[in-house]
Amino acid sequence: MTDIRLYMLQSGTLRCKLHNIKMNEGNGADYEIPVPFFLITHPKGHTVIDGGNAIEVATDPRGYWGKICDVYWPILGRDKGCVDQVKALGFDPADVRYVVHSPLHLDHTGAFGRFPNARQVVQRAEYQYAFAPDWFAAGGYIRKDFDRQGVKIDFLYGVADDHCDLYGDGTLTTVFSPGHSPGHQSFLVRLPRSGPVLLTGDAVRPLGGKIASRLSHLGHRHRPVRPKAAESGGADGRVDRHRSRSGRLAGPAPGTGLLRLTKQVRKTGLLPKNGLNVRNMRNGKSQ
Repeated sequence: MTDIRLYMLQSGTLRCKLHNIKMNEGNGADYEIPVPFFLITHPKGHTVIDGGNAIEVATDPRGYWGKICDVYWPILGRDKGCVDQVKALGFDPADVRYVVHSPLHLDHTGAFGRFPNARQVVQRAEYQYAFAPDWFAAGGYIRKDFDRQGVKIDFLYGVADDHCDLYGDGTLTTVFSPGHSPGHQSFLVRLPRSGPVLLTGDAVRPLGGKIASRLSHLGHRHRPVRPKAAESGGADGRVDRHRSRSGRLAGPAPGTGLLRLTKQVRKTGLLPKNGLNVRNMRNGKSQ
């Protein structure tokens, strides 16, 4: 019987300039960003969170990503794709039950459609936006990553079905956390020994020694639609490419970053009053 464990892994890095990450800082200094992803092992089937960079960029970065390589250059070994790393840990890719996505940005979609029996769990708002993003966000989405035929997708609909407990035992709970992207979601993982760990994806990041929020809001008003399971592919009519004049989502409420996100998670009742058990994890090590 498989233990419930959390593995932190890395699918290469992105090389860029400091000002690409910290606006107007760095004076052209080089900067390199690690690209992590996570594996949760579970008796009912495993979960990959994001998957990092697509394996194609290991051999042909510009051919796969295009002009965005002028800004972000991926560094990835040929044997460091998410599938190969899951195999290297001794797990069968066919035993992966879920692939869950925070945003659908190019450094998060390396596992989309790569595991034969896995269902993709993604926010409907994120999936829709990825097909028709604003001009300033278009470079971050690689359509070849997520526009795949025959891939099973479970859509989540923002606050209408937030705190989705994927296994039904509290091991993995989704937390809708838009701001970095319209359908960004974070994940609360509860481990038998280490306790709860909140994986925020790109919702928050360190800046100058301080935690700076990338959340502009945490409470979109959203039409209460029940989640649907579907087959992926942009040509089958599931992707609504039309957006209203008021924008892709309505009613943004002010957020206060990590503090607000933590309060949001605490409402689930899964978070102890003394906070999260956050631990440092080395690549390939489990908690």
